[in-house]
Amino acid sequence: MFPFSVLVGKAVRRISRLRGGGSALPGLVVEKIDPGFMGRALTGLPHGVVVISGTNGKTTTTKMVVELLQGQGLTVFTNRTGSNFTRGVAAALLGEVNWRGRLKADVAVLELDEAHAVHFVKLVPPTHCLLLNVLRDQLDRFGEIDQTTRLLEQIAAKTTGTVVLNREDPRVAGIASTVHDAEVTYFGLDASLRSTFPNDDELRGDIGVAPPSSLPADVILEHVDGNTAMFLTDGESTSVDLRLRGVYNIFNAAAALATARTVLGGAINRAALFASLATVEPAFGRGESLVVDGKPLELVLVKNPSGFRLGLKSFDATGYATMIAINDNYADGRDMSWLWDVDFDSLGQAGVEMVSGVRAYDMALRLKYDDVDVRAVEPDTTAALKAFISATHDQPKRIFCTYTAMLAVRRDLSKITTVEVVS
Repeated sequence: MFPFSVLVGKAVRRISRLRGGGSALPGLVVEKIDPGFMGRALTGLPHGVVVISGTNGKTTTTKMVVELLQGQGLTVFTNRTGSNFTRGVAAALLGEVNWRGRLKADVAVLELDEAHAVHFVKLVPPTHCLLLNVLRDQLDRFGEIDQTTRLLEQIAAKTTGTVVLNREDPRVAGIASTVHDAEVTYFGLDASLRSTFPNDDELRGDIGVAPPSSLPADVILEHVDGNTAMFLTDGESTSVDLRLRGVYNIFNAAAALATARTVLGGAINRAALFASLATVEPAFGRGESLVVDGKPLELVLVKNPSGFRLGLKSFDATGYATMIAINDNYADGRDMSWLWDVDFDSLGQAGVEMVSGVRAYDMALRLKYDDVDVRAVEPDTTAALKAFISATHDQPKRIFCTYTAMLAVRRDLSKITTVEVVS
């Protein structure tokens, strides 16, 4: 079958692109006709295969790990589109391998969703994995969050080298007890920051904050002041001015540093590592900043209560016109009841200019219960975006959006401003 499957996959990829089709279709085809394709292509990379999973922060953290390793001189293969199913990885590989199916790279760094990662590691056991967190996200797909923990345990169990864990998330930290054939290392927070990053058990209405973990961590986020962060590694503190927006992305930076250090081992240029971190731009839709009518327009992806809450905390509403777009398509998760666990008080003073998406009226109702003024509701995102921009042409703008709403908004914005093409 091989290299016939590669040639077929590349042909499908080319046709799909010409027709403006999705990025995952070629991967789906090659998975069907040649299930061993990914395993052959990814076997034998000098620095191995890194899998990054968890409910929040995969895309941004993967981007950071990739750029940190590239800054150390490595050639890195990754699934840049954020298509984090196995078919997305296969499709990305088709764009990089030669006709014999050979990949020219030092290391692969792959974002995979919790369920597809389990399927992937059965085909390609990773040398390293990074498990970020377990938050309520797409419960209709994965079930309760303890089930998500079981999925992450299966990823860790298949890892042959080192498992990197978030010591501040009790469900993730607990995975260490199930790891028998790999090393375990952690990233974490200084005790002073513990209340800033609550876990899923500390949602709206909870009065307690979990105590800081005593587990030893390879990288500790010590301090955050705006976009400046202090990281502790090897007993030495380093301050970095980041281009990333949002406190949650800064904690993800600690995860990325720990993973890059694990992959590189002793062969690491510390100064270059932090210099690379300082230059990482937000991944598309994750605090991404565009320009419309000469004013900034920020896109902030929200997927679950913790993510939305941290997004609201990270981005001050003062001076910004706000739009919220909530879809409930399969990729978003169909159950939007989690909106009731988000505290929207920070939007109370300025109000919300526009609410849109399939669940626009659910969102508007939720805001009403927090006494947030909603000036317009338009379920169609194209019409809503046009009206939002027209009504706020002289203001900076911010749009909080679920995944498919973000894709739709980016597509419409690409017609009026420069939007990075991710393919």
